[in-house]
Amino acid sequence: MDFLEILKAIFFGIVEGITEWLPISSTGHMILLDEFVKLNVSEGFLELFLVVIQLGAILAVPILFFDKLNPFSKKKNSDEKKETLNIWGKAIVGAVPAAIIGLLLDDFLDEHLYNYIVVAIALIVYGVAFILVEKVFLKNRAPRVTDVRELTYKDALYIGAFQILALVPGTSRSGSTILGGLVGGISRQASAEFSFFVAIPVMLGASLLKIVKFIAEGLTATSNEILLLAVGMLVSFIVSYFAIKFLMDFVKRHDFSPFGIYRIVLGALVLGYFIIKTVAV
Repeated sequence: MDFLEILKAIFFGIVEGITEWLPISSTGHMILLDEFVKLNVSEGFLELFLVVIQLGAILAVPILFFDKLNPFSKKKNSDEKKETLNIWGKAIVGAVPAAIIGLLLDDFLDEHLYNYIVVAIALIVYGVAFILVEKVFLKNRAPRVTDVRELTYKDALYIGAFQILALVPGTSRSGSTILGGLVGGISRQASAEFSFFVAIPVMLGASLLKIVKFIAEGLTATSNEILLLAVGMLVSFIVSYFAIKFLMDFVKRHDFSPFGIYRIVLGALVLGYFIIKTVAV
């Protein structure tokens, strides 16, 4: 195994761990990163790698929110255990819309939308959306829900419908759920927290789908490729742990406008880079 390839996998893990939870699009960043940092793996395995690396990021959520997500805690009474099970139920309900549409359109999305133009436009459009929601829609409005435990199943389904938008690369899964929550009257902290919880079934399902398709197509992975995936998952887990803590602390004192500005700038840079590259060729 070339040490340089391990360094690349570490870099992918860092980017995944940061961008999966911040509302700036992990898929978009991974597609763009692949333009500049090429892993020495087969094309089929690369598609698998870019999705399954998310499994490492997922693990940070139940660890950071273990008490809130553990329905078997001896410290909880029966009502609190029921409340915890309800959180899991709402997370699953919130995952259903994107799971259904994603399953039906997975091949189409891979073939037609995974390119720099779509990513750049999505980055810019949703960057503008974040700024407008924060500075216009939420101005002088108090949230009706301030704790994730107060969410109803209707709220969960509503937010889940917004998550369908994240099937377009560059949109951001966490970004779409957070936007849905904000528009629906959910506080920034509760919206961010629920976006973490609903990510568990969504990302597990997406990873399982990719693994099943990889095997069904008769593709195989070398030991070196599996090692790279393991390294990427481990790094994404470690980085995710701190990224989630950062975001939860950030939203206590700030709104999401800075992420909107970042998305717009990045989207413009991406468009400019590839336009210049195309013209030069």
